[in-house]
Amino acid sequence: MAPSSTVKLFGICCPSVIIQAWSSAVPGLLNYNEKAAGIFYSNRLPISTSARSYLRLWAIGEMFIVYIVCAVIVIVCGAFLFCIGPNRDRREKMRPFEERYIAHRGLFDNDGPAPENSLLAFKKAVEGGYGIELDVQMTTDEKLVVFHDECLERMCGNGGILCEHSYEELQQYTLARSREKIPLLRDVLDIVGGKVPLIVEIKSEGKWKRTCELTAGMLDGYDGIFCVESFHPFAVGWFRKHRPAYIRGQLSTNYFKDESEKGTPWAVKFVLTNLLLNFVSRPDFIAYNHKDANVLSYRICRGLFPVENVAWTVKSRRDLELAEKVFRVIIFDSFIPDAK
Repeated sequence: MAPSSTVKLFGICCPSVIIQAWSSAVPGLLNYNEKAAGIFYSNRLPISTSARSYLRLWAIGEMFIVYIVCAVIVIVCGAFLFCIGPNRDRREKMRPFEERYIAHRGLFDNDGPAPENSLLAFKKAVEGGYGIELDVQMTTDEKLVVFHDECLERMCGNGGILCEHSYEELQQYTLARSREKIPLLRDVLDIVGGKVPLIVEIKSEGKWKRTCELTAGMLDGYDGIFCVESFHPFAVGWFRKHRPAYIRGQLSTNYFKDESEKGTPWAVKFVLTNLLLNFVSRPDFIAYNHKDANVLSYRICRGLFPVENVAWTVKSRRDLELAEKVFRVIIFDSFIPDAK
């Protein structure tokens, strides 16, 4: 049975079953006798008036408790569905993203001349006809650059924090084993030029609100198909409030399985894993780790609501085959999929 059918059936049947059971039980309680009380005599003795009154009050009290329990269940389920509910009105605007595979950080090879989030990687993605996903952060001099990690170590061999550098300082580094440098978002938009759909991820490092503002200002003048997304629900919520026309998405994963989230409080991991802040952002799509597609809250979300489902990040043909059974938009890297 589909998750939606199961949840609806439970919500309809559970209170009815309980009420019917009590409708049958209460008359028996009001005709109480010694055997029901655990007193086993050979002769039935009539129950006293005071005992009958007591039992009537007990039955009413028990029924009241059942009603309270049912009410709590309904309230909790209603609150849960309110929290995880996405925006349901704009799925058709995600069609361009469904028609192409989306190249994660461009069509890159970190051992070659076109590393991730480099101008050359984005050029190759455009030439291959793939959509593009990229990451945006802000420097100390408020330049928007395209870079994934918080720290420069992995891609640049330096242990510093990107958002603590100016754009000029970043230009001393090259990406991986290439001659490519960390690009400006403006330069990437010029290369893409509306030729393929673009997914812009807002990173939460540093002054994320200012990053949202500057990114929105730049995308306002971009002539092409794009959407924005973030792991940070309040960043997605910023676009809901200030750029409601933008297609926006909530990124998530099973934070309890993510090694990089070991220091994150349990409550925060629970809320983010289960999409419980969707009421803040009301995303048009959910971009979920394809390996965690069976997380219950996510299954309920996509089962009950007509939301677009985006898979990240698919790294093999085998994973692609499995992901396409659940997701309609695929973000990939580490291999070259056949054109859709």
